[in-house]
Amino acid sequence: MAHPTIFQASRETTPLPDRANQTCMWLANIIDAFRRPGGWRGPAVAAVFALLAGLPGFLALPPLDRDEARFAQATAQMLEQDDAVVIRFQDQPRFKKPVGIHWMQAVAASAFGDSALRDIRPYRLPSLLGAMLAAAACVWGAAGFFSRAVALMSGLILGAGLLLSTEAFIAKTDAMLTGLTVLCLAALARLYAEARGGPPAGRLAVPLFWLALALAILVKGPITPLIVGLAALTLRLVDRRPLTSRPIGWAWGLILLALVIGPWAWAVTVATDGAFWAMAIGGDLAPKLAGGHETHGAPPGFHALALPLLAFPATLLLPAAAVVAWRRRREPGVRFALAWLVPGWILFEATPTKLPHYVLPLYAPLAWLCAAGLAEAVTPWLRRIGAGLQLLAGGLLAAVALGLAFTYGDAWDLPAAILTAGLFALAAGGGALFLLRGQVFRALAWALPAGVLAHGALTGLLAPGLQPLMLASRTTEVLARARLLPAQGVLPGPVAVAGYAEPSLVFQVGTDTGLGDAADAARALASGRAAVVEGREQPAFRAALARNGITPIEVGRVTGLNYSNGDATELTVYAPPPEVRP
Repeated sequence: MAHPTIFQASRETTPLPDRANQTCMWLANIIDAFRRPGGWRGPAVAAVFALLAGLPGFLALPPLDRDEARFAQATAQMLEQDDAVVIRFQDQPRFKKPVGIHWMQAVAASAFGDSALRDIRPYRLPSLLGAMLAAAACVWGAAGFFSRAVALMSGLILGAGLLLSTEAFIAKTDAMLTGLTVLCLAALARLYAEARGGPPAGRLAVPLFWLALALAILVKGPITPLIVGLAALTLRLVDRRPLTSRPIGWAWGLILLALVIGPWAWAVTVATDGAFWAMAIGGDLAPKLAGGHETHGAPPGFHALALPLLAFPATLLLPAAAVVAWRRRREPGVRFALAWLVPGWILFEATPTKLPHYVLPLYAPLAWLCAAGLAEAVTPWLRRIGAGLQLLAGGLLAAVALGLAFTYGDAWDLPAAILTAGLFALAAGGGALFLLRGQVFRALAWALPAGVLAHGALTGLLAPGLQPLMLASRTTEVLARARLLPAQGVLPGPVAVAGYAEPSLVFQVGTDTGLGDAADAARALASGRAAVVEGREQPAFRAALARNGITPIEVGRVTGLNYSNGDATELTVYAPPPEVRP
């Protein structure tokens, strides 16, 4: 057995306080009570917790601008046009990401929705499943090094985290990419642990590694291979010995990659005459590496600065995680977590283009370190720092909830805002209080469910009620009430929109929605179609109406804030006059 003392230290290690030991054993007994030989219970509990964390926003929020609506609209067009190869948004090619997430969304929308109804929830299902997969795989990978209770805690920390539970209800690549990346590295972690005296990885570890890697490439190209490659290279250089004690299956693994990725890669190359790759690499990936692409630039340190907020409600364990990373860096589990976390984090901090979700696949090894730090957090100075960070993050989130209500809500939104802010305050205050008392497990047991409830209140109650921010959905409702939507069959399409071009409106109104100017809106009304005109286009629109000699019927007005660009917006919905209707 290789390095038995090191491995045993990582699994049985530091003595815990009696109450912490009791809590740990209680959690382990819950798992063991239902446990099968495969040890599925811990991952299942973490997956259900991630489901509960993401479900309120999944169910309640309308389509979001801009990325979510673009992804969902491109998938809807695949189904409408029966083209599973070329990705398009209306008549424009969308050559930025591979096709994997669109295929997953198409399967979900076909199985659970009707593309004509434009319900966003089926398109979000792969993201929700990706978050559940990430939490489950986090537990499975950690169980190769740590006790089952610590492994379970790591999955709960990841699943409850603000960043993952937010990506869980947004219909784009990042939650699924995180799930596949965590599964890939969890499989590698089990093989790594097995080679160092840990439990058997099982027959599925190698196939799962290659399958997860292949699907991740099909979802978002080189991101997962880059993270996996950096982790493997770091471990190889530090350990100076092979990562695994069994063959990783390079021959058939590469064949599997080719079988999963190759058919679409060949088909899209032929269908676009190579334009997909030129745009995806030269027009999307390269600019992100060269500078702040699409105004998303930020200096190094951005991800670290955002970490206490985005890791909430487990922020209180971040100082303990840092201590674990240093003190126990020679243990296999901690070493693997650091090899996964540190090189990837440095890379994303060095990349000029930054968005918070870029580092989401690295939150899983951070969750390992946080869970392993439960015993370390009993020292007074770690308790004080952790409690301070927890109060700061929870206080900021509570202030955001109240600020949103006072800025964009009305009196009816105040109870939801108070509830949301109160739950964030409870997660922060209760967690900090128990931590300062040295009751670390109780602090986490308080903070995690309270944080999930707070996030659920924010995304399921407060945010959907902030009507000034929901311009596209409210405009669609006005069109639907007046029976002006082309899908209702009363008037021909498409609806013409002047001065407002957000993807969420296209997704909800229909693929053929005309995004143009005031003259286009006037021509649409003259031909018996509905129109939507933004306030800044009104003078030109009235002039165009005079030239066409028509007087449309004003159906309704929608006012609010376009949160994608920060502009105050007024949209007026018009129906054609009776004399020009078909």
